[in-house]
Amino acid sequence: MATMKSEQNAMSLESATTSRNALHLCLLLTIGLFLSGCNQDVKVANANDFSGVYTLVTVNGNQVPATVSHDGTALQVRSGTFTINADGTCGSKVVFVPPSGAEATREVSATYTREGQTLNMQWKGAGRTTGTIQGKTFTMNNEGMVFAYKK
Repeated sequence: MATMKSEQNAMSLESATTSRNALHLCLLLTIGLFLSGCNQDVKVANANDFSGVYTLVTVNGNQVPATVSHDGTALQVRSGTFTINADGTCGSKVVFVPPSGAEATREVSATYTREGQTLNMQWKGAGRTTGTIQGKTFTMNNEGMVFAYKK
C-alpha cells in the first residue's frame, strides 16, 4: 500500500512538473511573439519600391557607351538615366552623339500607370510606350530600340 501511495505521489509530481513546463513554454512563446511585433528593424515591402533613378546599361543589348542605328542613322549613346517617381510621373535623359559629332542631351517626361510589373507611359508631346520592371531592372522598347536600366 505504501508503494502504491508513493507511485501516485510520483505520478502527481511528474504531472505537475509537466504542466508547469508547458506553462513556461507557452509564456516564453507569448513573450517572443510580443517582442517580435515590436522589432523596429522589420521592413515591410512598399508598393513604391520601384521608384527611383535607374542608370542606362545597354541599348539593343550593347553595353553603354554603344553605337546604335536609329532610323538608318548611326549614333553613339554615351549615357542615360530613367527616373520613376512615386507620384505617377517619370522621365528619361539620354546623352548621345549624332553623326554631326556634337554631343547632345535629350530629356523627356511622361505620366504613367502601373499594372503589376508594367509601366504604361504617355510622353508629353509624343506617343505611348511600355516598360517592364523586374527587381532592380527597368527595360523599355522605344521606337524599336531596347533600353535596359539598373537601379
